[in-house]
Amino acid sequence: MSRATRIATLTALLLTTAIASGAPAWVAKSDAYTQPVLQDTGRYQPENASSLGSEEFDTAVADFKPRDYERELADTEKRLASLRAQLAAEKDPKVRQDLDILIDSREKKIASMKLQRQHLVTYVNVAELVYGGLQVLLEPRNKPERQKAALVRLKRYVGRDAGFAPIATLVRQRTEEQLARKGLVGPYVGEVEDGLNNNPTYLDGIAELFKAARITGWEADFATLKTQVKAYDDWTRASILPRTRKEVRLPPAVYTDRLVNVGVDITPEQMIERASFDFQELRDQMQAVAATIAAQRKLASSDYRDVMRELKKTSLPPDQLLPYYRKRVQEMEDVIRKHDIVTLPERAPFIRTATAAESAAMPAPFMSPPRLIGNTGEYGEFVIPLSNPKSKGKMDDFNFEAMAWTLSAHEARPGHELQFASMVEQGMSIARANFAFNSTNVEGWGLYSEALMLPYMPPESQLVSLQMRMLRMARAMLDPSINLGLMTPEQAKAFLMRELVLSEPFAQSEVDRYSYRLPGQATSYYYGYVKLRALRTLAEMELGDRFRQKEFNDFVIAQGILPPDLLKAAVLQDFIAPRKAK
Repeated sequence: MSRATRIATLTALLLTTAIASGAPAWVAKSDAYTQPVLQDTGRYQPENASSLGSEEFDTAVADFKPRDYERELADTEKRLASLRAQLAAEKDPKVRQDLDILIDSREKKIASMKLQRQHLVTYVNVAELVYGGLQVLLEPRNKPERQKAALVRLKRYVGRDAGFAPIATLVRQRTEEQLARKGLVGPYVGEVEDGLNNNPTYLDGIAELFKAARITGWEADFATLKTQVKAYDDWTRASILPRTRKEVRLPPAVYTDRLVNVGVDITPEQMIERASFDFQELRDQMQAVAATIAAQRKLASSDYRDVMRELKKTSLPPDQLLPYYRKRVQEMEDVIRKHDIVTLPERAPFIRTATAAESAAMPAPFMSPPRLIGNTGEYGEFVIPLSNPKSKGKMDDFNFEAMAWTLSAHEARPGHELQFASMVEQGMSIARANFAFNSTNVEGWGLYSEALMLPYMPPESQLVSLQMRMLRMARAMLDPSINLGLMTPEQAKAFLMRELVLSEPFAQSEVDRYSYRLPGQATSYYYGYVKLRALRTLAEMELGDRFRQKEFNDFVIAQGILPPDLLKAAVLQDFIAPRKAK
């Protein structure tokens, strides 16, 4: 079957499935336009396509073959031209909006690819890449037949399938080509060192995944993978480490592009100024709440930092952590229903602790989203790490009683778990579910959710919730400050431990995030929160007594994860205007 025929067949199948499931006709039409873009993703980053739920790519591996950059850039530019032509001919306003989303995603991808190529030597940690590619298949939410695809993907990673070379060899070849080019900036030394240190954990994590899935026949290929990873890591120490940069900041154009890709459309300097003002205002609020708690508890000090340290002493034993969080979510749901905050599903959310490998990849609480394509009832998981493998100190930031309110509000309900569940249950278009995705529109809702619940929390939890909101403002100051060369990671870490009372492991994970894990991404929480709160204020002003909080929140959730400008347009046209007309 030719590639064109395969795409046409898949598109027809997608249309038939969408219509049969009761999805609106515009969703089916939008998904048909999106299918070729998904095919592009699967061709070059099949692991990402697998994470979305595209099972046809479950046995494929990332393309690091010769001229991978040139081939992917050419294909992306052709896709962009095709989408622009389709937009010119399309009449349906919702489908046009989704085409705009797809076009914007391709334009940003092309700009990012060119900047990366122009400025940076890309460091690929092979062990982490392989772990992620196998984890998405072996996780317990998948059916056994899908988990078995990991055997084929592993065989192809190590080059033991016809037509496939070891991915470690291909990555090394592409990196050597970059190292030979003059004028490129090497990766940050901390990123490479941490990758090398974490790789035994990733390899152990792969073995644990296969064992947990009760799959056999992986052992020989895994042994080959370990040998290949060791050789690649030895080469990394000899060839990449000497080329690393000791200064953390990225080239200015690259950092600005990172901000754009997470949905931030103001300059780093503007971000610092706005967040610095709000940081001071919020710190004053924290002090007022801390004084009340100190008086009630007869504490020696009313300073919010000292009160936070007292609250952290109420740590939960590991065996009580998940039951406590589950109970807290149930109590929060009662509050949400009583005060008409947002519509909730009938089922309970899923909460678990992170594995060691997951903690190495993401040493902070996170939502593991469900598959958004071909979903058969899978839901997101609220995951809590208990350590940062890089640090030896105790991480006491998420396992004490007062933290459970705000962390559950952000990651579970009414936050991300509800956000993603709504997309699955409402049959959201793939363009909105995936290609509109950026951190500003996702994390803005998470922080907004914390604010929705704050009035109903006990004082201790209110203080912690304000602390977490202040952390997001600190991120919006520190991330750009590090990447503009105004502050070192060490200074940022000391600030977080002093002013936010973060543990050393959590503070370390934060500065690693700003420095090399996800530069720019941490600013999106604050920026998305500001945008969403401002939009709600606009709706309240326009509607007056006709404004209903639950209606507004349900409307926002129903839009999927639209960027702030598209969400504002939807609120003005489809939420405010009809209610004003009544």
